[in-house]
Amino acid sequence: MSVIIVGADHLGCIPKELDRIGISKIQHLNGRSGQKIRGKMPDKADFIILLYDFVNHNLAYKIKKIADNKGIPIIYAKRSWPSIYLSILEHRQELKKVGLNLL
Repeated sequence: MSVIIVGADHLGCIPKELDRIGISKIQHLNGRSGQKIRGKMPDKADFIILLYDFVNHNLAYKIKKIADNKGIPIIYAKRSWPSIYLSILEHRQELKKVGLNLL
C-alpha cells in the first residue's frame, strides 16, 4: 500500500504510524510550492493525504484536481497522527476499494 503525503516540512512519527496500519510506501511533498508537481504526481499511489494546515493553497488545488482526474482517493487532515487516523477511519469504505483494510 502506498500513499503520497502533501504538506508540512517534517512528518515526525506519522510514517511509523502509517506503517503500523499497513501503509509501507510513503512519498512526501512539502507544502511550500505548487510548482513542484507541474501537473504530475510523483509516482503511482493508492491514496493521498493532504495536510491542510501546512500546505500552499495553489498546491492543494492542483493536488485535488490531479487526484480527481486520476480517480485517486484523497483525505484531508491536520498534521497530527490522531487527525490523520480519524480521517482514514471516516473514509474507510473508500480506502477499502484501493486495498487498505483496517481492523
